[in-house]
Amino acid sequence: MRHARLRPRLIAVAVAILALVLGFALAGCGGGGGTKAKSDGSAAAPAGHGETGTQAPVFELADLTGKTVSSREYAGKVVILDFWATWCPPCREEIPHLVQLQSKYQSQGLVIVGLSLDAGGAKDVAPFAEEHNINYPMLIGSDEVAKAYGGVSAIPTTFVIDRQGKVVKRFIGYTPPEVFEETIAPLLAATS
Repeated sequence: MRHARLRPRLIAVAVAILALVLGFALAGCGGGGGTKAKSDGSAAAPAGHGETGTQAPVFELADLTGKTVSSREYAGKVVILDFWATWCPPCREEIPHLVQLQSKYQSQGLVIVGLSLDAGGAKDVAPFAEEHNINYPMLIGSDEVAKAYGGVSAIPTTFVIDRQGKVVKRFIGYTPPEVFEETIAPLLAATS
């Protein structure tokens, strides 16, 4: 009899936990997003920082080997700049799609750049990158760069930057590959 009274409570607790886990996974890691990527370009960014139509902030960060890489190296390219982490389920879900996009569009001037926000830095990211055959530059992100892009309250947060270095879109949360393709197609067709 006692067990019969506990069962509905246990089921309710299990359902609540499952709902939280699914909501977290669908929304993006770190709070902030909804079940679909937001792409309005505003996302609580300070004026001119990572907003649609503004010049993308310039940065210098270390790659997985420790070499300093400047965002200026990507001048004249269409850039998908992805703030992510190895422990983030929606980030991990996007990785194979980003690898495919890099392979498909690299020859047309696309470069995808991953900015890892993993606390362990390269020691956490390098094995993950190798295991998942990541074919695009991986850099170790910083709070300063995240702030320069208007603050990153949830990951993945992804920026699409045109050949002139202007932010075209900001996506928060998992973004389907078709959405990236629709966004980059006219940018790749345009010449600088």
